[in-house]
Amino acid sequence: MNWIPRLATLDDVPVLEALVALSVHVLQAPYYSAAQRAAAMGPVFGVDRLLISDGTYFVVEDAGVIIGCGGWSRRKSLFGADTARAAEDAMLDPATDSARVRAFFIHPDWARRGIGKAILTACESAIIAAGFLNAELVATLAGEPLYLVCGYREIERYEVPLSGDLTLPAVRMTKRLAP
Repeated sequence: MNWIPRLATLDDVPVLEALVALSVHVLQAPYYSAAQRAAAMGPVFGVDRLLISDGTYFVVEDAGVIIGCGGWSRRKSLFGADTARAAEDAMLDPATDSARVRAFFIHPDWARRGIGKAILTACESAIIAAGFLNAELVATLAGEPLYLVCGYREIERYEVPLSGDLTLPAVRMTKRLAP
């Protein structure tokens, strides 16, 4: 199927919050414990309304129902919901910084059908149009295969600190988008 992303609106937030939770608790389950997933909701996984307000967050629908979302940012944060951010998220400089690819979540019933790739393609086109040469992201272990097949390369593997002495293994990745 040829998925066509549209920009998310603030009216989509309640549906996105439910989609994020479902996606995390089902698709991330083979990679992270229930305790890790619960502790990561908010600090790592969640809706960032700033991406929506900036016009850089996309959704894909089937018959009017949102089944996938993801976006990019010209701001410093690499991940996390807006509820987890205490300070203003600084802007990046396209001449020296990499744009951020952020917050991809797919409904489990629709996983592995090209929705993530369609959203990533829309993000990369917008990133290039905004004057950025590179994109950077922090992938979950479940998301890493998508980014690898789309040309991203690993920079480092590390542990994102969570509450309760828990951590979340993640992969920082990058891709050159423009010559």
